[in-house]
Amino acid sequence: MGFFTDTSICIGCKACEVACKEWNDIPDDGFVFRATSYDNTGSLGASTWRHVAFIEERSLVRAGEEQADDQETGSIDRWLMSSDVCKHCTHAACLDVCPTGALFRTEFGSVVVQADICNGCGYCVPACPYGVIDRRERDGRAFKCTMCYDRQLGGLEPACAKACPTDSIQFGPLDELRARAEERVERLHAEGMPEARLYGADPGDGVGGDGAFFLLLDEPEVYGLPPDPVVTTRDLPGMWRWAAGAALSLTGVVAMSFLRSKR
Repeated sequence: MGFFTDTSICIGCKACEVACKEWNDIPDDGFVFRATSYDNTGSLGASTWRHVAFIEERSLVRAGEEQADDQETGSIDRWLMSSDVCKHCTHAACLDVCPTGALFRTEFGSVVVQADICNGCGYCVPACPYGVIDRRERDGRAFKCTMCYDRQLGGLEPACAKACPTDSIQFGPLDELRARAEERVERLHAEGMPEARLYGADPGDGVGGDGAFFLLLDEPEVYGLPPDPVVTTRDLPGMWRWAAGAALSLTGVVAMSFLRSKR
């Protein structure tokens, strides 16, 4: 199971953010107006599991004559909205580095943090290629989207998908969602939007495909997404093999030195 988020029909209402907080009893994370954007939540974090990003593309235009000659003001030329969330990677590095088993893969394919087992070590935070996982300052434990695991157990769709008024967030079997997304991209291309593309839908990408993928209307970087995400722990097996070989070699050298000293 997974999410398909069609950003082309997101209206930035943030109903998904509110529904996520209400259902999961997530604490307030500030809601500070930053003056540089209409977005009042900023980014994903330990207390923001769904975040509607406002990508406000601005151009500089000359101010009126009543202002200084060299003063310029910003004018928003284009709005892009995208409801971001944990990607629930097929090959999840956060699972590889968790020392306590607090992170686990559910029967629905999502990746969940068990807060009562998390020891706050923070290893999962830098392991995430998307920068999704974060720790709460109050107790240091890690939190992120669970894809409403409890609701799925009860046969319900996640709260964010249920609350979305435009069906920008769609939930269901990944194979069905990917087929639906491909059709949507083809339709947008036919309607004169060649920039439409899928992000995270390819099982052959660096993380084996995402359990939450997106239809974007620009390059991933515009949305603050890495263009080519990879499993950050991909080199660990080789490193462990190298370390084991080095340890065995060192043990052999020490043994030989010990035997020679006995002679």
